[in-house]
Amino acid sequence: MGNSPDDGHREITEQILGAEQDERRRIALFLHDGPVQSLSGIALMLDAVGDFLGRGATEQAAEILEKALSRTRTTIGELRDLSFNLEPVVLRDHGFGMAVNALAEEKGLEHEMRFELDVGAAEVLGERSQAALYQIVREALEGAIRRGPPQTFSVLIEPDDQRALAVTIQDDAPSERRRRSIEVLEERARTLGAAISVEQDEHGSTMRLVLPTYATSE
Repeated sequence: MGNSPDDGHREITEQILGAEQDERRRIALFLHDGPVQSLSGIALMLDAVGDFLGRGATEQAAEILEKALSRTRTTIGELRDLSFNLEPVVLRDHGFGMAVNALAEEKGLEHEMRFELDVGAAEVLGERSQAALYQIVREALEGAIRRGPPQTFSVLIEPDDQRALAVTIQDDAPSERRRRSIEVLEERARTLGAAISVEQDEHGSTMRLVLPTYATSE
């Protein structure tokens, strides 16, 4: 007896919920191991500052206070990066194309990379789907930079037929890729109801995914 359409929809829904839970878990672990630990250390430093000031040891107090300020700035940077990665302001205000182009401009200048982008077709996606696809592109780019950085990074998004969008992400960085990196991308793809395939050779890495049309309606 074959599966009903409701069974397929239920499976997709469960996959999406599972991927979202995985994402929340990653964020929680990052906050616990990063900013929360930093803030706890800062609180201890400030306690020590108060103790030194109470004893009139202003020089020691000033030294620890400077360290606390430095760690505070680092923590602010970590939280700012997390906020930007979750939803860049340019993505929210100007759409997918502008967000990807802004990312390319930033990384291109930093790593002397060339970008080839044709992503206008993604504008049909809903807001949440655009955010999920942006995260896939960003993490694929960061993975390529860790392996390279590449000289060229390209993203092509085009209609596959009337029912889907085809996304191809390519780079010419060394093709060694950790399985965990691919798993993270697979989890993100599940939020779009899409599957990722990755091909590697001496010329670099090619990632492909197909987004079904229901990801365009939210």
